[in-house]
Amino acid sequence: MTADPRAALARLVTAFERHLEVSSTRRGEEDPAVVAAYEDLADAFEEYDGALYDAYGEMTPLDLYTDDEDDDEDGDEPANGSDEGLGDHDDEDGDGSRIYSGLDDDYDDEDD
Repeated sequence: MTADPRAALARLVTAFERHLEVSSTRRGEEDPAVVAAYEDLADAFEEYDGALYDAYGEMTPLDLYTDDEDDDEDGDEPANGSDEGLGDHDDEDGDGSRIYSGLDDDYDDEDD
């Protein structure tokens, strides 16, 4: 992990830019370049968040969610893969996925 939050932030910005670049030229649902950029972006975010916390005791207001049932590093997700450990982040759309995939089709912004 990078100890310098500034260096970690630079890596995060680069990862965002790369993800945008490959997403704009995506070739299919499982484009390996997009998958790699997605994973690099997640790693860069975790590195930045950790460096920020280590240096200043601060965290970003963002969380990463995966659909990996075996990944229980932070202890928030039960080992059996149930949704019990999600707290305020329940599966609101009922599709079994906990990954944000945009707004629902029936979303209506009343402020317009």
